[in-house]
Amino acid sequence: MSATSKLPPFDPGDPLGIDDLLHDEDLAIRDTVRAWAADRVMPHIADWYERGELPGIRDLAKELGSIGALGMSLEGYGCAGATAVQYGLACLELEAADSGIRSLVSVQGSLAMYAIHRFGSEEQKQRWLPGMAAGEIIGCFGLTEPDHGSDPAAMRTHAKRDGSDWILTGRKMWITNGSVAGVAVVWAQTDDGIRGFVVPTDAPGFSAPEIKHKWSLRASVTSELVMDEVRLPADAVLPDVTGLRGPLSCLSHARYGIVWGSMGAARSSFEAAVSYARTREQFGRPIGGFQLTQAKLADMAVELHKGILLAHHLGVRMDAGKLRPEQVSFGKLNNVREAIEICRTSRTILGANGISLEYPVMRHATNLESVLTYEGTVEMHQLVLGKALTGLDAFR
Repeated sequence: MSATSKLPPFDPGDPLGIDDLLHDEDLAIRDTVRAWAADRVMPHIADWYERGELPGIRDLAKELGSIGALGMSLEGYGCAGATAVQYGLACLELEAADSGIRSLVSVQGSLAMYAIHRFGSEEQKQRWLPGMAAGEIIGCFGLTEPDHGSDPAAMRTHAKRDGSDWILTGRKMWITNGSVAGVAVVWAQTDDGIRGFVVPTDAPGFSAPEIKHKWSLRASVTSELVMDEVRLPADAVLPDVTGLRGPLSCLSHARYGIVWGSMGAARSSFEAAVSYARTREQFGRPIGGFQLTQAKLADMAVELHKGILLAHHLGVRMDAGKLRPEQVSFGKLNNVREAIEICRTSRTILGANGISLEYPVMRHATNLESVLTYEGTVEMHQLVLGKALTGLDAFR
């Protein structure tokens, strides 16, 4: 750039010019999801959260399907075939509305649909994926158990052969979408190792009681899955995977979406803090004019946009087929942790108003407490990175 060239203006909403890294189609997808969330979620989310429910979830799922947001990075079967970066941008915009909405999409696409798409038979893919991509069928993913979260290898849910059939028995806990799902991907112990099963939720012996009294992810359907000798045909098993490699690869794909999504919650809280600081007056002037408030805003902006840059970098690596699970752990560990800190600091700027549902900050902060520990706790991701850095396994 010559000395006489005019620099572009500084954009407080994009201080690093990250949009310059995005293609026109990336921006179009981002803007489509942002507009949908602004129209269909934002006017209602505080009420949904206060009531502890997500009314009209089936209609929301169909709308998300109509804009290509379900299983959007998968190819074929009615899926959008979007890039990893485009999927990440969608997750960011959805979680800027609410973590519960992003969780609906993540569990549908990155867990249930991804498992069937990657490990299922052609018959399973044809039966389930088109309806799931359209939002006509909601899916859930059963891995975590009441007594086994971070150690899924110790799961007690089991499936035994009975002639050519399978008999599935066990319980899963903290399952997003469970009580509204039409299909569940359930992982169970078998004589051959851990296997995945595609379970229609209307099968006799299957039930999904909803979990109530949550103080986080309140605008989200969370359930227990109970399998009481559910009889499944031989073709219910996912044929192309045995062992923990199956569910862990699904989790890695979903964690990638969290790397982006957490920055959406952080952005929403940060924007609320900036807006408040510009208008809230104390000692005769806006609090945004005081040095301590500006220091907080500057530190939050640095971590927010570093996190978005990290998410974009990981997306580029995923699109190139180079993204390792350890790198996903790096992203989830950093971005969720920083997102929570951004929410907490934003709350201090809003003062007492920060705890009101009139503003999004406390809602995002409490949601992120769940995001921090689901799909891998902080400690588990620290140990994943610790093993990668030292070559020594500290899990056991």
